Amino acid sequence: MLCEPLHPSDAKRLIRQILKMEQVSVTGHAERAMADDSLTMVDCVNVLDGGVVDPAEWENGSWRYRVRTARICFVIAFRSTTRLAIVTAWRF
Repeated sequence: MLCEPLHPSDAKRLIRQILKMEQVSVTGHAERAMADDSLTMVDCVNVLDGGVVDPAEWENGSWRYRVRTARICFVIAFRSTTRLAIVTAWRF
């Protein structure tokens, strides 16, 4: 069972584990936001793997984590210890 909110370093570790298992889903909102900013799943994987994880924020009934680089941000929510969802994204 996942005990949130996670410390950013713990969230980063879990994100990388989930990426290896390829258990990443994308919400409809995130698909539209990614399309609006010409972001791909390659961008998503690169940012989630190498970006900075900000402290969790409670929003719309779940903990959200911003994972960002200097130019791109993806917001994720853990669905379990083995799955995460991309909630939204944008290019700075």
